[in-house]
Formats: sequence, C-alpha cells, structure tokens
Amino acid sequence: MSVCGICGRVLPSEAAARRHVNRAHPDRQPRCPLCSAAASGYEELCRHVEAVHPEPQPLPRSPKLECPFCGEAAGHQLEAHVRARHGRLLGADTENVEQLYECPICGLTCTDIQILEEHVDLHLEEHSFPEGGGSGDLELAQRLQTEEDKQQRLEEEKREKEEFKKLQRQYGLDGSGGYKKQFLNNMEREVNRGRMQPFEYHKRKADMMECLAFGIDDGKTKTSGITEALCKYYQNENKDVRRVWLSAGVDHFQSSLGDKGWGCGYRNFQMLLSSLLQNSLYNDCLRDTALIPSIPKIQSMIEDAWKEGFDPHGASHFNNRLRGSKAWIGACEIYSLLTSLRIKCQIIDFHKPTGPTGTHPRLFEWILHYYSTDNEGTAKVVCTSRPPIYLQHQGHSRTVVGIEEKKNKALCLLLFDPGCPAQEMQKLLKLNSDGTSLKLLRKFMGSLKEKQYQIVAVDGILTLEEKTARCLASQVLTSEKIP
Repeated sequence: MSVCGICGRVLPSEAAARRHVNRAHPDRQPRCPLCSAAASGYEELCRHVEAVHPEPQPLPRSPKLECPFCGEAAGHQLEAHVRARHGRLLGADTENVEQLYECPICGLTCTDIQILEEHVDLHLEEHSFPEGGGSGDLELAQRLQTEEDKQQRLEEEKREKEEFKKLQRQYGLDGSGGYKKQFLNNMEREVNRGRMQPFEYHKRKADMMECLAFGIDDGKTKTSGITEALCKYYQNENKDVRRVWLSAGVDHFQSSLGDKGWGCGYRNFQMLLSSLLQNSLYNDCLRDTALIPSIPKIQSMIEDAWKEGFDPHGASHFNNRLRGSKAWIGACEIYSLLTSLRIKCQIIDFHKPTGPTGTHPRLFEWILHYYSTDNEGTAKVVCTSRPPIYLQHQGHSRTVVGIEEKKNKALCLLLFDPGCPAQEMQKLLKLNSDGTSLKLLRKFMGSLKEKQYQIVAVDGILTLEEKTARCLASQVLTSEKIP
C-alpha cells in the first residue's frame, strides 16, 4: 500500500501512487531538495534521499528552496516547515493502513474480501454490468453458451435420426424391398459364391414368381408329421415324463432366403394355420384359405384386416402398409388377422417375470391349463384338438405345440422355432429311444427369461356380431395382462 504525499489518498502500490500523482497533481510533485528529482510522495522522497544521498550533505543556502508538498519557499527552515504545515502526512503509519479491495466490475472499494465476494455475486446474479464495463464479457459468454447449446441440439438430432434409421432397418421399414427382392438378391449371392448353379437359380425364380402370383407358399421349407411322431414316441419311450399334451397336425415352416432375419411372425402364423386347416371346426372361417398363404399374401391379409378397422394404432405404426416390406409383425397383427377371419382368439400379456431369477411360472401354468382343460384323464399322452399357441417376445416368436409334465412336477414347453433348419426338424420324424433330438423343442422354465411374453391362443369361432364387437374393442385394447 502507498499514500499520496499531496492529497493523502491510499493507493494499492507505489506504481499506482506514481500514476496517481502524474494524473491528479502534475504541478505538485515533491522534489528532492538536494537534486530536484521528482517523487510521488514523502515516503518515496525519503527512500530516494537514503538511496541517492547516503552521506549527509549541507542543504543549499538558496532562499528558493521550496516545500516538496506545497511549493512554498522555506529556505533552511524547510524541515520545520514540513513538520509544522504537513505533519499529518509525516505522521502517517503506512504499515497500519487498512487493506482495501476493489470490485473488478464497478470499481467499488471494500475493506473485507468476503464483502467483496458477496458484492461481485450480486453483479453476476443481476447481470447489472455497467455500460462500457464488463457487459462485453457477459455478451460473449452468453453467445458462446448459445452456440454450444445449438451444437448439442444438432448433434442430438443427428444421433436420433441415425437411431431411427437403424430401427427402420432392423424392423424392415427402411424401404429396402420385401420378400421377393430379398429372395432374388440372396439367390444371386449364392450363384456368385458357387453354391447354386445358374439353371437352379432360374428354376427357383420361376417357381417363386408362380407361387407369389397365386399367393400360396411353395412348401419348400415345410416339415410335416412331427406332432404325430412325437405322439408315438411319448407312448413308447421317455420314462421321466408323467404326462404330455400335444396339438394335432402342426407343420413346421422354416424361414427361407426371402424372409430370413425378419419373417418369424409370418412363419409362426403358417404353423398355426396348418393346424386350423386340419380342424373341421374352422372350415367355414377358412373356406377362402384352403392352402397355406405366402408371406406377401399374409401381409395383404393383415392390411385387409386394418382396412376393416382392426387395430388402427398398430396399422399407423406401419403406415397401413406391409406388402413389399420386410416389416416384423407381432402378437397384435396375428390377433387382428385371426379375428378378421372370424377365428376366436385372445392375447395374453405376461408383462413381467413371476418367479425367481426372472422366470415366468405363470406362463407355463397358463399353457398347461390351456391344454389340460377338457382333456382330463389318466392317459400319459393326450393328443388334443387344441390349436398351437403363438408365443412372442422381444425380437422373436415361436409356436407352442405341447407341454410336458415331468414326474417331479416340472413343466417343459415344446416349441417349433422357424429359425431351426428343416434338416434338423426332420430328425424328429425318426426319434430314437434316448430322444436326443427333442432338445430342439424342449424349453424348461429356466430357458425362458425374457422380460415380457405375449401369447395368442385360439379358442373357437366368432359370429359376425362378435367379430364386429371385437373390431371395435381392438381400437381401444387388444390384450389382457396377467398380474
């Protein structure tokens, strides 16, 4: 700290004191009485004398010797004059001068650093920078923040668009073509890799075009007779099974070159339909569907159900169009299609695990009740008239064709998976005594640990009035949740 030797103002440093004297008192600067050197104050003048004139020197006898503070001629009485007229300055104890803190925004001087911090906080909260002071810094900071927020929004929008496109590709909604285009592309790839001869390519292409024109499946991925083979096997072998219930007449359909990766829902519908076509109860409902439809035909049938008014919310998800796409379908689309054909069915939603380690015992119990109702008795093998069950979970679907009850009361589902190759499924037609091929079908409770499952279960036929009522109900709610 330093004190102005002319006006007594306290300055933060000697450099500040010199600048102050030069600006405020250009004509009143004290000068050395020995060499006339200018000083900013009495203290600096004393230090100058001690440093430059260490040896005592007689004061000049010039009568023009002036007071360094007021400029009055004092001659040899200079020291007495200074002490008498300017004693206040001489007696100042600069070491005990209170330390001051200046606000960097408005210049207010504070005696306490904490008070200064609180004062500056008020400036920041109120954004009340004085004009021409720190307002430029505030505007710059605000502009930089705005630009940063804008950049973050742009990056977020870009990321959302990429995620949306990824989901569109994943669920077949990216406009990349449907069954026909994928079938041809995959066959061309097989020819280029040497796995298919050109003449076979052209033959299969012609067969496919003919099937698509008639709207029927070519049957090349179908395996029939498995449920009948299972019935015989359980009657003669498998000592650890107490009872088993089976759906009758279910054909297995494998995903083909045209729908691999997205067609499981359609293939499971074909499996379900193969059983219904063999049950005379559904003859009237299916009189226009005597043969298993192709996947593009199934897509058209679902679109027709939407046009009738079924599940408008689900239809909007697909923009009311499936044909020509690789769109995945689920339980709601299967329900809408079956109901539009006057086939009575229901969706059951097992929306959370009901057992330890994420298992779903209530799902197994519901399926057991489905098969065992009206099929009580002592027979070990019960080939029921119950249609198979459509089983859906995130990313995949399968068909339940039966359920085992072990001697230890454990339950095991028997599932047809469209992802299982036909060559493997055909092994089930000739089951050996140890039944090793059954591992393709068996799913114990610990094997089904998805967070949520939905099933579509068929249970008779509908009248036209009941169909209309269900169409209206589907516009609000299509599934029942199991608590």
